[in-house]
Amino acid sequence: MDKVRVAVVDDHPLFRQGVVHVLTCAGMEVVGEGASAADAIALAQGRLPAVTTLDSITPDVIMLDANIPGGCVAALRAIGDPRLVARVLVLTMTGDEEQLRQVLAMGARGYVLKGVGGHELIAAVRAIACGDGYISPTLAASMMARTGAMAAVRSSRPDPLADLTHRESQVFTLVAQGLQNKEIGRRLDLAEKTVKHYLTKIFEKLQVRNRVEAALLAKVMADSTSFALQPERHRQLVDDRAGRVSNLTQRLMAVR
Repeated sequence: MDKVRVAVVDDHPLFRQGVVHVLTCAGMEVVGEGASAADAIALAQGRLPAVTTLDSITPDVIMLDANIPGGCVAALRAIGDPRLVARVLVLTMTGDEEQLRQVLAMGARGYVLKGVGGHELIAAVRAIACGDGYISPTLAASMMARTGAMAAVRSSRPDPLADLTHRESQVFTLVAQGLQNKEIGRRLDLAEKTVKHYLTKIFEKLQVRNRVEAALLAKVMADSTSFALQPERHRQLVDDRAGRVSNLTQRLMAVR
């Protein structure tokens, strides 16, 4: 793929400079930096700060601190404008699940803990630049544990998708891939209001609260030969995944 263009918005200069260094070493092009919600909006619109020597360029990915001055949500509300093409990766110090749900609902494509290593950060940026979503595996694992346990208790059959209609299954599959309602509507030739109606039915049938839990439920099912996991097996699955993530993030790998 072409060189990924990234903008970094964080009000801590030292952290921001470190992220820029990692991105640059990985062969990505840092086209702008900022320290506030206003900066993030300007960068998404291709209005780069005066310190840059580049012409006006819209980044492919904007890395946005969850606690920037002016508010992360305010920035996402503006950046989520469908006329803007930049995808947002939110960086956070804490694994707040409610905050995760909120920023994803506002259009963010990824949510990464600031404690990750350079290798995982690069993987997240590349995934989002390609149109995929990304959640730090440590946070995703804990949410999957709760979602999987909840589903195992609530579902008496090995396949909880059996109650979904063909169209609902199509919508569910696209939600699991990280697509937003407008994108799902374009893929399936449906109005956005119709997509929302299908999602309401899907959430009711799967007994999940939102699209994040629905996507995590899909991952639980994909990771098991039988959805109705026994509690011991599910804990082992989550522990194994968490162990792999821990080993990955603790290694300081040279970024190619």
